[in-house]
Amino acid sequence: MRLTRVTLAVAAGALAPALLLATPSFAAAPAPSAAAVVAPGTGSPYDEMDADDLRVAIARTLAEPASGRRVIREANELLDGATVEEMRAWLKTGHRLAQAEDDQVAIVRLLGDPDSGRRVIKEINELLDTGTPEQMRAWLETGHRLAQAEDDRVAIVRILADPDSSDALRAAAGAALDDNTPEGLRHFLEVGQYEVGS
Repeated sequence: MRLTRVTLAVAAGALAPALLLATPSFAAAPAPSAAAVVAPGTGSPYDEMDADDLRVAIARTLAEPASGRRVIREANELLDGATVEEMRAWLKTGHRLAQAEDDQVAIVRLLGDPDSGRRVIKEINELLDTGTPEQMRAWLETGHRLAQAEDDRVAIVRILADPDSSDALRAAAGAALDDNTPEGLRHFLEVGQYEVGS
């Protein structure tokens, strides 16, 4: 089953544009952003916005780092000539649905990433089996970084255990483990080990 997922991930990466246009949206939507949360019974903050304010709110989604192809495509289509009702409906529900689909594509692509180790792959498979859109968004924002750091620690320990590793490489690997930040571990694996040599 897992090997099949990896094969599917590679295919999904190549076909992502077509998949984004052809797949149905999630049935459940992720949690609204802080700006969209309002007290019960007061309605949506978008209900009181005029057309210009709605366009500004949609344009802001284009600047969000988490916005993927579907969010960007739909936001641009709305900015090109949607009615006030269409813009309001998208901000209330459509944006969350589009973001959920973009998040799922981003997670599937990580299955084919050569840097994804056991923990990253395990957590991705759990998310794809039982994860909600909210859990997928949270994992992309923080969980992936932490899971990748654990996989990077394992890779660095393997370098330390390799009898062919030079003393300089072992010293640099030890320093990366002592630093123990996700960014420091990743930097050592991507750059530092090659600067030191084997």
